[in-house]
Amino acid sequence: MKTSNIIMALAVLGIVFILIIPLPTLVMDMLLIVNITLSLLVLLFSLYLKDPLEFSVFPTLLLVLTLFRLSLNLSSTRLILGNEGNAGKVIDTFGNVVIGSNLTVGVIVFLIIMIIQFMVITKGAERVAEVAARFTLDAMPGKQMAIDADLNSGIIDEEGARTRRDEIAREADFHGAMDGASKFIKGDAIAGVIITIINIAGGLIIGVVTMNRPIGEVVRIFLLATIGDGLVSQIPALLISTASGIIVTRSGAGAAFGEEMSSQVLAQPYVLIMGGVLLAVVSLVPGLPKAPMLLLALALVLVGYNLRNRRVKAEIVATDDEAERRAQEKRKPESVTTLLQVHPIELEFGFGLVPMVDVSQDGDLLDRVVMIRRQSAIDMGIIVPAIRVVDNIQLGTNAYSIKIKGVEVAHGEVMADHLLALSTGDVEEEIYGIPTVEPTFGLPALWIPKSERENAELLGYSTVDPPSVIATHLTEVIKRHSSELLNRQQVQTLVDNLKRSQPALVEEVIPKMFSLGELQKVLGNLLSENVPIRDMATIVEALGDNGNLTRDTELLTEYVRQALKRSISKRFLPDDVAYAITLDPELETMIAENTKQSDQGTYLALEPSSIRSIFDKLRGAVERVRERGKTPVILTSPVIRRQFRKIAEQVSPELTVMSFNEIEQGVEVYSEGVVKL
Repeated sequence: MKTSNIIMALAVLGIVFILIIPLPTLVMDMLLIVNITLSLLVLLFSLYLKDPLEFSVFPTLLLVLTLFRLSLNLSSTRLILGNEGNAGKVIDTFGNVVIGSNLTVGVIVFLIIMIIQFMVITKGAERVAEVAARFTLDAMPGKQMAIDADLNSGIIDEEGARTRRDEIAREADFHGAMDGASKFIKGDAIAGVIITIINIAGGLIIGVVTMNRPIGEVVRIFLLATIGDGLVSQIPALLISTASGIIVTRSGAGAAFGEEMSSQVLAQPYVLIMGGVLLAVVSLVPGLPKAPMLLLALALVLVGYNLRNRRVKAEIVATDDEAERRAQEKRKPESVTTLLQVHPIELEFGFGLVPMVDVSQDGDLLDRVVMIRRQSAIDMGIIVPAIRVVDNIQLGTNAYSIKIKGVEVAHGEVMADHLLALSTGDVEEEIYGIPTVEPTFGLPALWIPKSERENAELLGYSTVDPPSVIATHLTEVIKRHSSELLNRQQVQTLVDNLKRSQPALVEEVIPKMFSLGELQKVLGNLLSENVPIRDMATIVEALGDNGNLTRDTELLTEYVRQALKRSISKRFLPDDVAYAITLDPELETMIAENTKQSDQGTYLALEPSSIRSIFDKLRGAVERVRERGKTPVILTSPVIRRQFRKIAEQVSPELTVMSFNEIEQGVEVYSEGVVKL
């Protein structure tokens, strides 16, 4: 690798020296042959490419070859003007081949070659590179969204997504570089024309002034040398321009040019047969050469007929092979391992909701799924697994289902061509719509046409589009079941992330004091009560501080909650006001005395009648606070908080139960009731 870098550096320095140092004719001949050979190699390499990115160095190589060719142009001009038109055998031979015995015809042929190079090949390659770069950059967002969609649906993993993103970035960089490199080709062609004019004019002036020869001989000498020099430089430029056009136009081909050519052009044998027949008919026109036309027509018919027979035989063999393969598949024992896979989260939807997922129909639900994963990481500090989004014909047309580990936990229905109108409480006038229930929070709502959106909002309704309804429902389901979605691998990822910033803390606590499983239980307990786990440093520090006191994960969770009191207060008491329902001291004493320890953890051993009485009184106190438009919070002592939480969640799963040690300073606490025995 180092040797190749040194060789390339020396080659570029050599090109610079060619611009300065005069070259003898022998060295000039050798370098011109090298230039032609390199151009041929580049053209042949472009024909065998399957993917343009296999030759990603081409834009840089194009610049080096252009500089090399221009340096040779300068050296040949120095020889032509300073050596009485003698610039070496290569240039002389090319000039004699084109000019031959007729100077006028030779000049015309040379001009035509120049026009083809500049007007057709160079301009075409430049335009193709420009359009390819523009469309590649325009297509990047769509390709990125497709990768995110495949990642969310579980088709690819994180590593596959990263690889595909890198390929897209490399493709965009390549086409952008090719767009710029095409300007070198255009500039080279223009420079070739100018150098040719300079050689002719300068040669004639020098020849007339310094050479003691007839004017006609001087013109022939310098025209021959100039045309030879132009051909020696323009033919390699033509080859490079052609290679550039081939590489750019073959973006995403996936096969070599020859393979694609044969597979596509020869894929329709009947076209060849019909072409041969038509050519035979045209040969009957009087005056046309019948023999070559009939010979070509016969060749087309024979090739087409042969290809048709091969295709028929191949189809018969393929049919037999397919039948044999199916027979073998039936005889083999069925593999059911793929059917055992359970996806952590699945979003299934009916046929009528497909447009919300289809990007080609402006569906943005997949984008919202990506944002849900990002928002969950920001809000709760969890790594949400890839969400598998699939259609299910067994569901209703407008129905969707959310599954956790293969089991449905929520479902709903939306109308894709309507909007969901929710009353904000200040509705001035009722609007017409289809009555429904908002699936996330169970609020009464209406489905209204999209054309009524502005009118509904003016009347005091809040309107939500169907993708937002599904996204909100999915977000709440993830939040509600976040403790189930947290596995050991995700915990390990969180620990590794913390270790980058605080390696000493992690080394002390995990795994010396607590295993991943124990940490997972503590984090799961926090998530089950909607407590974020973003502050992993505080959580692990609290475990390290109290790890010598107890190994009970429930009690450790209480210590962690107290360490997180600032974030808990801000989350559940955002206005720094708590409308608290407290417990009677006798009730707290009874709960503490009846809390028993077992191998599976702690449990509350109370009489059913006592628990029923607590339920009724707690429910009544909560309803009274909610009737006044306030959100109640249950405040208990730290000792019984986790036990009373198990009672309170049966009254209302969303009810917040906090201990006095979790209230941040500055929070105003208003007593709204006391639960007594």
